[in-house]
Amino acid sequence: MPLPLSPAGLMLDALGLPSGDAHDLPDSPPRFADDTHYRVEIPSVEGPRVLAAVIEEARGREVPIHRVSQGSGILLLTDAEIVEMCDMCREGALELSLFVGPRAAWDTGASVLSPAGRTLGAQLRGQDQLRAGLDDVLRAVELGVRSVLVADLGLLRVLCQAKGAQLVPRELVVKVSVQLAAANPAAVAVLADEGATTINVPTDLSLAQLAAIRQHVQVPLDVYVEVPDGLGGFVRHHEIPQLIASVAPLYVKFGLRNAPDIYPSGLHLEAAATLMARERVRRAAIGLELLRRHSAHDTPGPLLQMSPTGVATAAGIPVARS
Repeated sequence: MPLPLSPAGLMLDALGLPSGDAHDLPDSPPRFADDTHYRVEIPSVEGPRVLAAVIEEARGREVPIHRVSQGSGILLLTDAEIVEMCDMCREGALELSLFVGPRAAWDTGASVLSPAGRTLGAQLRGQDQLRAGLDDVLRAVELGVRSVLVADLGLLRVLCQAKGAQLVPRELVVKVSVQLAAANPAAVAVLADEGATTINVPTDLSLAQLAAIRQHVQVPLDVYVEVPDGLGGFVRHHEIPQLIASVAPLYVKFGLRNAPDIYPSGLHLEAAATLMARERVRRAAIGLELLRRHSAHDTPGPLLQMSPTGVATAAGIPVARS
């Protein structure tokens, strides 16, 4: 029997917010535009050779992939590399999401070195950096990219205002990074209200906490089910079925524990980045096998539908350079 609501709980209820975490894990009614529950994302795809390895590994293991994302940033890719990645993703109808820089952790400021300032790591310091981040996006868009990964609230607002004014393509996917770290329904709603297309939530939120966010926000969530060590190192494959049922629509995101931090990547780390990317695809195969076993043997529940792959009309797929 649930406990009586406190005054704050009653106020949250009156404001249309969940009064607590969703410990009963209700099924999630929202869906992607194609009426499906989930898609698959492979992160840390740091350049054309790493992307080629991901595509090859996915074909060999018959792992469906909908999105690949990159973390070193648009700045650290040449025009030719971006165009090559766009061509490969357009051919495979894959969303290509590139991270936007600069970022405070690689800058000359000292705040990120203090214990209290570490959460600033991927934000933009000052208006010059905001302009530089926007230049990053405009360059990528000109080369055909239609999905960018942002970790700064100001850049999120500017990009979504620019979409409304048709200064950037209206179909541009603005994906919020895990480093922006909105950890409750009201905070995630702020990002959605600012125009985020998909939102990567913090890696340590429980099923009940994620389900409460879903009760209040319709936008797709990006959820790590295996997490790099620098973001917690959690391995949550066993929760995939319940995550999809209670948090849909979501991108099931396969990071990699016990792996070196390769940011910023480049030729000097390409061999390691490539092997790690192949292993992320293998981890995705493991997670999806678990989901299939659950669907075949567990108690009756919602039929969890994955978006088809290779659909050219899906969001975030690069376009040919004009």
